[in-house]
Amino acid sequence: MKVKGLRWVVLGMIMLVSIINYLDRGTLSYMWVANQKVIYSADKVVPDSLASICTIIDKEGTSFTAPFDRVKLLESGEYEYTKIGGIATELGIVDPNLPEAEFKVQTKKILADITIFFMIAYGLSQLFSGKLYDKIGTRKGFAFSAIIWGAADAFTFLATGLKSLVGFRFLLGLGEAGPWPGTTKSNAEWFPSKERAFGQGLFNASTSVGAILAPIVIGFLYLMFGWKLTFVTVGSLAIIWVIPWLIINKKGPKEHPWITDKEKEYILSGQPESQVTTPIKGKSWGELLKKRKNYALIVGRFFIDPVWWMFVTFIPIYLIEQFNLDIKEVAFSAWVPYVGAAIGAFSGGWFSGYLQKRGNTLNFSRKTAMIVGAAISIPGIIGATMSSTATSAVLMMAVILCGYQFYCSNIQTLAADFHYGKTVGSLAGLGGAAAVLGTILAMYAVPFITKVSWVPFFIMGGLLFPVSLFFVLILGGKIQNIDLDEKEK
Repeated sequence: MKVKGLRWVVLGMIMLVSIINYLDRGTLSYMWVANQKVIYSADKVVPDSLASICTIIDKEGTSFTAPFDRVKLLESGEYEYTKIGGIATELGIVDPNLPEAEFKVQTKKILADITIFFMIAYGLSQLFSGKLYDKIGTRKGFAFSAIIWGAADAFTFLATGLKSLVGFRFLLGLGEAGPWPGTTKSNAEWFPSKERAFGQGLFNASTSVGAILAPIVIGFLYLMFGWKLTFVTVGSLAIIWVIPWLIINKKGPKEHPWITDKEKEYILSGQPESQVTTPIKGKSWGELLKKRKNYALIVGRFFIDPVWWMFVTFIPIYLIEQFNLDIKEVAFSAWVPYVGAAIGAFSGGWFSGYLQKRGNTLNFSRKTAMIVGAAISIPGIIGATMSSTATSAVLMMAVILCGYQFYCSNIQTLAADFHYGKTVGSLAGLGGAAAVLGTILAMYAVPFITKVSWVPFFIMGGLLFPVSLFFVLILGGKIQNIDLDEKEK
């Protein structure tokens, strides 16, 4: 059996698991604080301004008290009570009866702390996954990662408190990081150099699709079944995916029994590494860290990746705090920024390849695309700091994430641009580890800079674009294989 366009089928499987990946990582953020708004008639609510509480009579005729700042008198004369829910309160990690201001501080701080442990595991995994994928190949590597993160997310239903929740998220981070160096390596194997940024862009677009679906799918499952079954359902998807992956991705393009001769020739003839006659040896971390050029990727990702993680982690909390949205309203709003991200990922990868097809050099194409991506984000940053409604805020965030993914579809391909073969995953892993370190520092900062206003959150995100670009341009030199640099000296 021969399959036309087999490289796109392989990439399609990776895109599918990346969607699942983002559903799994979104489970905590969207169920951490999951408020619901309940409407009561005026005769069911008795405000007590002296005690700053309201007594509310529910449908069963029983009464309970609620903090004054969680009950709102509507123009209709009815009262809207914001019922606090989600994992934070259901596991007793945060007291729902805290004053609203203190509740916001606690939920952000603890979510940031949990995310930091996730990111530590994610960074370690980025570092070693690149080496692992170089050693065992992308076929086994993706299967290994998916089983670990899927099981970690599914078994989170067993969490009983903060420590066990942190433990499961740590295991999730160990598994979830693999696809990033893995995809860079897979694209280097399955695509000619002129299509690699486009392939990376499609992969990044699929992560955005996962982020689009996450608030909708997770919100629906939470409302229907609660947080425990949501973890089990979403986590199982990654494990199920492994079966068709192992069937389809039998071998690389040189040996795969399903690939057509025409496609094999097209792929291999467009790969500079296939023209190298001497055996290509993988470089150690020490060798990679000795070369200034590699720091364009490492330092560049240290500064740019926190932008993505800041939004992925805190968009739900931002919408809840700033605009008092409940879980249904968050589900209908939080997906919008990721539409912009998907557009940016797709167009960023396409744009770089388009410039090369027009006769421009790899160096010009990659750098131009990154400059354009950084420029796209600027109006979104400015607009987000002035947003007065949830609608305008999510639209501005869509512009920011569009620029981010446009930029990242090109910076992430630098590992394959600089190196061949078994070094690609290793350098991609180093870049991923640096990205995680930058993200951890950002996670520490966010709860402190957002105590009074969310404006510093957007300003910090905006500043990271030019800083990352600066180091890429200064350290990267000419974007080409590092061995060619040596020949040109």
